[in-house]
Amino acid sequence: MYEAWFSKPVSVTTGIGGDIRNLLNAQQATDLLGGNWRDAGSQKHRSALRACRQAITGGVSADVAREVFVEAAREAHILVE
Repeated sequence: MYEAWFSKPVSVTTGIGGDIRNLLNAQQATDLLGGNWRDAGSQKHRSALRACRQAITGGVSADVAREVFVEAAREAHILVE
């Protein structure tokens, strides 16, 4: 198992104060997806969680997981673009 580093960080807002977090790898994305996710259970959330977990085990590339995570973050209105 490894962290599956993204080629480019993904910036998201977190918490009540809207703190910006730069996620660098699939492990960090998985941790965020597994926590208090705004649209937990949505199709994009489930897909992102699955893709990030697969990236950690080497099943898909980190950047495939990154793209799926970006779509879930966009849906949840936390992506900083």
